[in-house]
Amino acid sequence: MNPYRNQYKWSNVFTMIHNLGLDPKICQENFHDRFVVITGATSGIGYAAARKYASHGADLLLINRNEKKSQETCQELQREFDIKCSYFVADFSKLSDIHSAAKYLATLERNIDVLIHNAGIYLTNRTVTEDRLEAVFVVNYLSTFILNYYLLEKLKTQERGRILFVNSEAYRFAVAGLDFDDLFWEKRRYSGLKSYGAAKLAQLLSMIVFNEHLEGSAITINAMHPGNVKTNSGHNNGWLYKMLKSILIDPFARPIEIASEALYYLGVSPEVENVSGKFFNLTTPEEPAPPALDKHAAMRLWEVSLHLGGLDEK
Repeated sequence: MNPYRNQYKWSNVFTMIHNLGLDPKICQENFHDRFVVITGATSGIGYAAARKYASHGADLLLINRNEKKSQETCQELQREFDIKCSYFVADFSKLSDIHSAAKYLATLERNIDVLIHNAGIYLTNRTVTEDRLEAVFVVNYLSTFILNYYLLEKLKTQERGRILFVNSEAYRFAVAGLDFDDLFWEKRRYSGLKSYGAAKLAQLLSMIVFNEHLEGSAITINAMHPGNVKTNSGHNNGWLYKMLKSILIDPFARPIEIASEALYYLGVSPEVENVSGKFFNLTTPEEPAPPALDKHAAMRLWEVSLHLGGLDEK
């Protein structure tokens, strides 16, 4: 049974469909000597965002799982844009690596002006990590929760700062909300779309509570749908998925620069300086579907996430 059945509005869905065709607002402000942290920045949306911020003078810290690609990306950005770029290697499917990255960020002496949570995966088959957790949930959601949790106190001392989730309209596939009795798909039949949607819904629910913790500070936290842009997402899912993606999705995909323009606008533009706790379709604010507005579910997820992330005693 869907507890949100009577809360859904067709107008909400039609608005979402309309917004999918809109272009992002453009921000022309420079960002010289400001500091931006991006996860998953060696390809796709993260890479495009890194280039966008670098082109406006920002210094970068890239968190990726591949050291060689991280080094090559930093060298490219430094050479092309004459900015400072460093990297930290972490595999977000491993709790130990997530904690290492979070501790590293929390001890940085430099203020973080923009933190972009971009790292993510899409899997058509259920995969369990070495920590015995479901991989999509950990990489797409739990890693962002742990990083934000570690950074709360540091960020509150800053005069400014913005946290951005690269989220997705796919959260709508979790139409009945999160199944707290089966978060890791041990009892239900696994679905790539539903698993991905649940992880993105979890991100939006966590935003509710993080936004409350950040009240009174100069830090904002928002989520955005990057649009259907052409990436290599899901490239490790086998030939059938790749074939279907190339036929059904890629031909209709828009240039990836659309997503990077939106991330730059949301991270830099004065027009959203004090806007927090919102979901954007690119740069258009949008009312989320009912499961993403459930404060009770958000609080329950917070407690579950503290336990799963090993943060109970922190």
